Amino acid sequence: SNFILANAQVRQGFPIVYCSDGFCDLTGFARTEVMQKNCSCRFLYGAETSEPVLQRIEKVLDGRQEYQTEVCFYKKGGAAFWCLLDIMPIKNEKGEVVLFLFSFKDITESRGRSHPSDKKEGKQKSKKSGSSRLRAAQRQGRTVLHRLSSQFARRDRGEMKINRNVFENKPSIPEYKVASVQKSRFILLHYSIFKALWDWLILLATFYVAVTVPYNVCFTGTEDSLSAARSTIVSDIAVEMLFILDIILNFRTTYVSQSGQVVYEPRSICIHYVATWFFVDLIAALPFDLLYVFNVTVTSLVHLLKTVRLLRLLRLLQKLDRYSQYSAMVLTLLMSMFALLAHWMACIWYVIGRKEMESNDPQTWDIGWLHELGKRLEAPYINNSVGGPSIRSAYIASLYFTLSSLTSVGFGNVCANTDAEKIFSICTMLIGALMHAVVFGNVTAIIQRMYSRRSLYHTRMKDLKDFIRVHRLPQQLKQRMLEYFQTTWSVNNGIDANEV
Repeated sequence: SNFILANAQVRQGFPIVYCSDGFCDLTGFARTEVMQKNCSCRFLYGAETSEPVLQRIEKVLDGRQEYQTEVCFYKKGGAAFWCLLDIMPIKNEKGEVVLFLFSFKDITESRGRSHPSDKKEGKQKSKKSGSSRLRAAQRQGRTVLHRLSSQFARRDRGEMKINRNVFENKPSIPEYKVASVQKSRFILLHYSIFKALWDWLILLATFYVAVTVPYNVCFTGTEDSLSAARSTIVSDIAVEMLFILDIILNFRTTYVSQSGQVVYEPRSICIHYVATWFFVDLIAALPFDLLYVFNVTVTSLVHLLKTVRLLRLLRLLQKLDRYSQYSAMVLTLLMSMFALLAHWMACIWYVIGRKEMESNDPQTWDIGWLHELGKRLEAPYINNSVGGPSIRSAYIASLYFTLSSLTSVGFGNVCANTDAEKIFSICTMLIGALMHAVVFGNVTAIIQRMYSRRSLYHTRMKDLKDFIRVHRLPQQLKQRMLEYFQTTWSVNNGIDANEV
C-alpha cells in the first residue's frame, strides 16, 4: 500500500517519519528525500493541483480530523496523476493524536475512462457513501499500522535507524558515547577504563600525601620523627613520580567543552589544561623529598612547603559528582574526609601543646595537655625538653581528643587547660557541629536511599491491608490479594514498567 506516517505532536509542519516503498514507487521520490518534510506533501504540488483542496487539507491537519478527497499530484519527473487521498489521525491509549496516516491510491486510469456525466454521478455516489469510505479507511489504517508494527518488531535494531530528532531536540545519550572516535593514537580518552583506574591511583596517592605531610610538619621536633620521615622517603618519592606522570598524561587527555563536545586536538587540550589545573598540579609535584637523597639538611620550612600538595584535594571535589550515584562510594569518601579532618586537627593540637611548653617557664609551668599526658603515662617532661610521652602516644592522644570533640563534647581525660587550647577546643566543637550537618546528614540520606525500596514495599503493603479492612473483604480474597502483591513485588521489585 502507498502511505506515509507523520508526527502529529510536532506542530511545525507535522514532519514525515515513515513512507512505504509503494509511495516511493508511485511518486518517484526516494525515502531520504521524503523524510522530515511537511506531511501536506508540497513537493507533489503542481499547476493543476486544486488550491481549495490544499487549504482544506491544512485545516484538517490543524483540527486533527479525518478527511478524504481526490487531488491532482505530480511525480518527481513532472508527470501528473490523480490520487484518492485518505487522511486518518491515529490516537494513543490516552486519546491523544500522535500520528497522521496518509493513504494514496492512484485513480488516473479510472478517472480518464469515466465520462464527465459519470464524474457527476460519481461525486453524488461518493457523498452518499462517504461514511462507508471513512470506515474502510479506518480499517485500512489499522491494518497498515498492524503490519508496520510487526515489520518493525521483526527487523534487527542494528538495521532500523530512526531519526530521534523528530521527537526530541537533543539526544539522551552524550554524542561522544555513541560516535566513532576520531583521534590520535597518543590521545587518552577521559572516559576510558585506564583513565578511571589511573584517577583512583592518584586519589590514593593524594590521600597518602594528605596524611603524611601534616604529620611530618607537626611531628618533626625530635630525632624519632626525623628517622620516621626518612623511613618513608621511598613512598614519598614514588608519589612525586606519580604526580609528575599525571601532569604528562593530562596534557594528552581529552576533555568535554562547554558545548558538550569532546576535544581531541592536542593544542586545545594543552591550552585548556594550562588554564585550569596545571599550576596546582605542578606545585604539588615538586620533588622536595629528593633533598633526603642528597643528604641536604631538611628544615621545617621544607615541610611547610610540602603542604601545598594538599591543593590536590580540590581536584577530588571536581570528581565527586561522577561517583554520586554510587551510595557506598560516597559514604566511604565522606567518612574518609571526616577522618582526614580529625587527623589534621590532631596535628594542630600537638603543635599547640609544644608551643605552649616552649613559650612558658620550664620550671614552674606544667598545666599543658602534654604535661598531663606525661604524668599519667609516668613519663613527665624535664625542663620542657627532655622526657615526656613518645611521639606515638602523643599522636594517639591527639587523635582521640579531636575525634571525641568532633563527634561529641569530649570525655575530659584529655582536656584543654590553657587559653590557646580552649580556643582550639571551641573551634573544634563548631567544626564538629558543621561536620554533623554535612557528613552525617549525607550519610543518613544515603542509607535512606539504600532502603527506600524496602520502605516502599511496607508502605504499599500497609495501604493494601487498610483497603482490605475498610471494605471488609472476605478472608479468601484477602489472602489471594496479599499473595498476588507479594509475588508481583518479588518479580519486578516494585518497578513500574510503563513508567520506565
